[in-house]
Amino acid sequence: MSKSMKRVMTALEAAGITTEIRELGLARTAKQAAEAAGCALDQIVKSIIFRGENSGKAILFLTAGGNQVDPAKASALADEPLGKADAALIRAQTGFAIGGVSPVGHLTPIRAFLDPKLLEFPTIWAAAGTPHHIFELESEKLAQLTGAQTSDFTS
Repeated sequence: MSKSMKRVMTALEAAGITTEIRELGLARTAKQAAEAAGCALDQIVKSIIFRGENSGKAILFLTAGGNQVDPAKASALADEPLGKADAALIRAQTGFAIGGVSPVGHLTPIRAFLDPKLLEFPTIWAAAGTPHHIFELESEKLAQLTGAQTSDFTS
């Protein structure tokens, strides 16, 4: 088990959540992940990270699989202009590689926003620290685990 996946499992266990991590093979898209999990596309949690142009910090947007982040809405929520987060920033602040960013188990606390579409489902699926692994979670627990603010930031 990778260090990244261990951090995710440790964070889930610390929150009293028991879940199974499922290996996907390589799922490059939310659609492929949904097919592998046997769930609806919008039950897949996409972890989209932007760089705060003023703060230089990573900001996380937890988005339903079929939705896209609206840059103007996201910038307004973040209260600063947002730019592209490069792989080095993502790795340094979250400890995860692009494609495997989990909503939990980050190296440092991260400001996060949650797409309300995810709360329409009893369970959702999120990356477990690698591009090849996901875990299932009751949707209502995602905001509690991440401290994410439920907000409208999609187009």
